[in-house]
Amino acid sequence: MIDHLKAFLAYLRLNRNASPHTVRAYESDLTQFIGYAAAQADLAKRDLHPSQLDREALRGFLAQLHKAGHSRATAARKLAAIRAFLRYLRRDAIIDDDPGSLVATPKRDIRMPAHLSEAEMAALVDAPSGDTPLSRRDRTILELFYASGLRLSELAGLDADDVDLASKRARVLGKGSKERLVPFNASTARALREYLNDRTELVAKPRRQRRCGRPRRDDDPLFVNYRGTRLTVRSIDRIVRRYVAASGTRSGISAHALRHSFATHLLQRGADLRVIQELLGHASLSTTQRYTHVNAAHLLEVYRKSHPRAAARSKSE
Repeated sequence: MIDHLKAFLAYLRLNRNASPHTVRAYESDLTQFIGYAAAQADLAKRDLHPSQLDREALRGFLAQLHKAGHSRATAARKLAAIRAFLRYLRRDAIIDDDPGSLVATPKRDIRMPAHLSEAEMAALVDAPSGDTPLSRRDRTILELFYASGLRLSELAGLDADDVDLASKRARVLGKGSKERLVPFNASTARALREYLNDRTELVAKPRRQRRCGRPRRDDDPLFVNYRGTRLTVRSIDRIVRRYVAASGTRSGISAHALRHSFATHLLQRGADLRVIQELLGHASLSTTQRYTHVNAAHLLEVYRKSHPRAAARSKSE
């Protein structure tokens, strides 16, 4: 069984172009499931036969997750990994059927994405003060986050030549190594232009060169620290949280909330859901549709404040 798992993970890396993070997540979930099935059969994992990953084992595993207090979203994620593995085994004729297709997906709890209001976002973007290269860098990070709805990892991975100031677009490498172009606005372009003028003071020299004489991708990051090296995902998240606290916005707001704010504000102002899906780089529209719940709450609030009969009723109550 372990050999089959290793072959599947290699298939994800080489054939599906899955990211290292995705491969690790699949490995963790599948190892947990295989361990459960082996324990139920009183076998070592290496001695478990693929045919023993049947419907009963899968349903028992999901029941154990529920008993242990795991969320429906966690169970659904693990089930998706198991289904992919079982389809792989079925396609290679290692098992005769596909038990994963016989098990229903747990209904996910609808969670409202944490996001800031337009006024809170304006205060956050204006939070970096001072006239230094690092303060201008931080403002540019906040501007670009909100203007383009990038993932934290996508922003951290940007190189200087990924940004085109003339067309006001950035080339982004998203999940599954899928590339997309995202637009940004004029204020973000101004912030980028000012920061790029400062960036030469921060970039470490000399740059390491490839043998062909061109700089390596990691040698030309867009956002750098005071040593001139690429800002990590964790560092950028700390920067955002620091300015959230300084601007007096709600606590517990992470860098990812800026992405949610971007999508929510677009939807509130009438943007099409399909367009938002493309901008966010979502593979499935169902992922984007959760923002409709936020928008519905906003519409209800506007209705109650604006409709004369709704306002009159609220006063009488």
